[in-house]
Amino acid sequence: MDRGLGRFKYQKSLQYGFWDWEFMTVLDKHPEKNLIRLQLSQNSVLKSLDAAAMADLERHLEISDLKKSEILLHQGDHQMEQYFVLDGILKRIVSSADAKEMILRFAIEKDIETSYAAWRLKTAAPYSIASVTKARVARMPLKKWAEFLDAHKPLKESFEFEVMRLMSEIMAHTITLHMLDAPGRVERFLRKYEDLFELLPKKELAAYLNLSPETLSRLKTKHKELFV
Repeated sequence: MDRGLGRFKYQKSLQYGFWDWEFMTVLDKHPEKNLIRLQLSQNSVLKSLDAAAMADLERHLEISDLKKSEILLHQGDHQMEQYFVLDGILKRIVSSADAKEMILRFAIEKDIETSYAAWRLKTAAPYSIASVTKARVARMPLKKWAEFLDAHKPLKESFEFEVMRLMSEIMAHTITLHMLDAPGRVERFLRKYEDLFELLPKKELAAYLNLSPETLSRLKTKHKELFV
């Protein structure tokens, strides 16, 4: 549905389990376009783009403001998009047949989120992407993003390196869950993601570390030296 400034899209809420309308605005028509352009220029992947390339990219971007627990990508989807996080926190999650969930990673301001590997392999998305907090993202279809990358080879190289780095990070986290005890998992997270610790809801952090919120709270009390 085109409303001049943008368009509406159905979006399912993880928290409430219903479908509602999400409004997406094209960047050039957004009332905060100057702030968003600044945020895009600081993105971990896009910061190397010159002004002409960034202007070309902006033509394909739409801006979405997300409520807490909204799903951007459903596990099993074939229609995929590229996301640039402007504000808030996203999570990548995988669900089992009995509805158990595992959080693979978090993405914050300046990060990307993507299912690029699955799209290139022509397979369904192996995980979901959802908002942890209220969030704002710039988004575009992965087909358009891939075409843009093909026209900007240095960017493609740095983007694909970032995708591999994220995959390696997720593998290391998965190994950590099996190899380290609870205090060790918390210590590793604090060492690698100290700033994120203060931003994350503790329920989400506990789930990421495969702990109950109560266990995380007990660890915080018992091992105060970890949280200094």
